[in-house]
Amino acid sequence: MNDESAMKDESGLNDNEASLPKAPDSEKDNGAKTAQDARNLTTVCYLEQNGCYLMIHRTKKEHDTNKDKLIGLGGHFHYGESPEECMLREMKEECGIVLTDMKLRGIITFVSDVFGCEYMFLFSATEYEGAVAPDCNEGSLVWIKKEDLLKCSNLWAGDRIFLKLLDERSEFFSLKLCYKGEELTDALLDGARLHYSEQPELSKDN
Repeated sequence: MNDESAMKDESGLNDNEASLPKAPDSEKDNGAKTAQDARNLTTVCYLEQNGCYLMIHRTKKEHDTNKDKLIGLGGHFHYGESPEECMLREMKEECGIVLTDMKLRGIITFVSDVFGCEYMFLFSATEYEGAVAPDCNEGSLVWIKKEDLLKCSNLWAGDRIFLKLLDERSEFFSLKLCYKGEELTDALLDGARLHYSEQPELSKDN
């Protein structure tokens, strides 16, 4: 009996194998599980350079939830990815760069009467390797001054809240945003309800 077989438990798995998540049993199950796991887990990164954020103007995809909106770069998890792995992959796919100093800043819970529930891991970064691609298959890549971005009419209302939080807070935060259609109907920061407007003052109910 070799050392590896000696380490196996009653299930036939060694210690390292037993600690890993079980993979789906078939290609069909794998596809279904991947779709199920990834559909409501996403990442987004706001990459800052010279007082500007790199944004996507989403104009190219059919049936796009974010059609014509300005949003940060990111996307849905693949099965088994960590938030960091997902974020690195999405940045490479969407604009051709590798982030070198990304930081997880918060988690955003979206609740929508149209799109259901989504949990988004929010990152920021200032450094990267490579050259930003001139375009991507989801829309136009544009650098926008941070102060101008908050004035853009094609931002989601809730995005204005967490963009302001990125500037004002260094600590990790949890933000819940509730939508009816495209109307923001409720916002809670770290469990406390926010008073907000189109240019939100981030005061909380005590």
